[in-house]
Amino acid sequence: MGVAAAFGRNRALKSRLRGLSARILASLAVVASLSAPALAQDAAIPNLWDPRAGIERPEITTGRTIRFLTDDEFPPLHFAGPDGVPTGFVVELARAVCERLSLTCTVQARRFDTLLPSLTEGRGDVVAAAVPITADLRKGFAVTRPLFRFPARFAARRDRAAGFDMKALGSAKVGVVAGTAHEAYLATLQPGATRQPYPDAGEAQAALRRGEVDYLFGDGLALALWVGGVASEDCCALVGGPFLESRFFGEGIGFVLRADDDVLRRALDAALQRLSDDGKYAELYLRFFPVGPF
Repeated sequence: MGVAAAFGRNRALKSRLRGLSARILASLAVVASLSAPALAQDAAIPNLWDPRAGIERPEITTGRTIRFLTDDEFPPLHFAGPDGVPTGFVVELARAVCERLSLTCTVQARRFDTLLPSLTEGRGDVVAAAVPITADLRKGFAVTRPLFRFPARFAARRDRAAGFDMKALGSAKVGVVAGTAHEAYLATLQPGATRQPYPDAGEAQAALRRGEVDYLFGDGLALALWVGGVASEDCCALVGGPFLESRFFGEGIGFVLRADDDVLRRALDAALQRLSDDGKYAELYLRFFPVGPF
């Protein structure tokens, strides 16, 4: 998938998530009142780094301020907070990385489709946003290891969620958005399932809530936000997975830099490893994902 196509895919996901900011902020306020141990009982933290793999941190001699560029319309990864200041999981991860590296950093919000051009033109140093990692992206830019991936998940009505077994799919009707990677995955790896395509995620979710399909298969992030939000009417829960096959669902996202900024890229990778090792990554993940997609 080319960079332009990847941006198009993310615009489609953004259109489904736009308008959720107020509900997400309300959910985060509730989550903030809970203790981390209480959250951790039900949360699965993405395991993106090998704790045994030491990543050497290069020395950064530059005294420049590192300018992070983001978009403010993709909650909970990056969005405008109540005070208008950019926040979200990826943005706060960028700030934590800067703290670990003792760097002076700024975060500027720009339109999503201008992020990579702004980076190329030198109007920023690092893109911290949901830009999919692809082979085409790597041809023109330096990219850190993935810091977040978009898993696929099944959702089921609560009366069917307990004891979910993948073998049940052979006799089940599974809702899916037509023409997506999720439909292709089901057709390829779960050919026994009866697929029921819908034109968009909203109609597919409504069909599951009404019991017209047995399960719904789709983007784990969008499903997690729906399951944990008011629109689902507490009907459903995530089951199965996460499914992370990169040829269907991509490699995830990382911090994106200019190709010649490899020293900073290696420093960011080292800092991300440290954030994973010392629990800061998990703390931020729990803050921004009341219902985790993993």
